[in-house]
Parts: sequence; C-alpha cells; structure tokens
Amino acid sequence: MAKIPITKKGYEALQTELERYKKVERPQNIKDIEEARAHGDISENFEFKAAKERQSHIDGRIRDLEHKLAEAEIIDTSNLSNEKVVFGATVTLRDLHNEKEQRYRLVGQDEADLKEGKISVQSPVGKALIGKRVGDSVKVTTPAKVAEYEVLAICFEVV
Repeated sequence: MAKIPITKKGYEALQTELERYKKVERPQNIKDIEEARAHGDISENFEFKAAKERQSHIDGRIRDLEHKLAEAEIIDTSNLSNEKVVFGATVTLRDLHNEKEQRYRLVGQDEADLKEGKISVQSPVGKALIGKRVGDSVKVTTPAKVAEYEVLAICFEVV
C-alpha cells in the first residue's frame, strides 16, 4: 500500500474529525433514529428516513477517514534544507506575466485549501514546483491557462 504524504497538523485534523464523528455525530444520530422510530409508522416517517440517510453518510465518512489515516505518512519538515522545493515547503513565487507575488505551502491532497495558501503536491502547480530552487522559473499548464513563475524563496514554517 502506497503511503500518502501529510503534515502533522493535517494528520491531527483528520484524527479530530474522526473522533468527532465517532463520539458526537454517530451517537446523536442513533438518538435521532430512536426518537423518529418512537413516532410510530416508519414507512412514511421523514425524520426516520433522514436520520438513516445521515447514518449512512456518517458511517461512510468514518470509513473514509480511517482509510486516509491508515495510508497517511507524516512528513517531518523540521530538518529539511531550504535549497529546493519539497513536500511541506512554503514557496514564494512571482508570476512572470503580471509580476504579482504568491505564497503557497505544499501539502497533501486532503489538506489543500487555496484560501489558506495550501496547495496539493499533486496539483499542477505543486508537481511543477517539486525540485525547483530559488531563481528557477517554472511553467505550469492548468486547464485555465499556462502560467510562468519565478521561485523567490523557499522556507519551512513551524506549524
């Protein structure tokens, strides 16, 4: 089984979500099912059907989270060099078309959040940046456009 890279913070977030589903969401849903069942005829009981659907969603999400945690490999970036872009690096780029600077942290696919400046190492930009050094330029082909960036800085933030 191939391991999926993840940061320690990302792993902990998945664990927290799993725990919430197991200790809060599932028990509450069981109560909701019991309460709906107590209303009598379940064949036309909307609350019962909705609670059963929610149960299916919760169980599916629990299985998904357990699978992700089992396949996860926490990558420790504390001792990595700033010489080249690798998983966990925070990279400052300059868009060579409009001169705007952008800053991204390369994370696992389950942690990616563009609003927070986190992109997956498996995204087009993430793949193109791996192995690059300060001063290198990189061309990225995305469905929307072809972009060209210059790597301005590489660092590893303590998270």
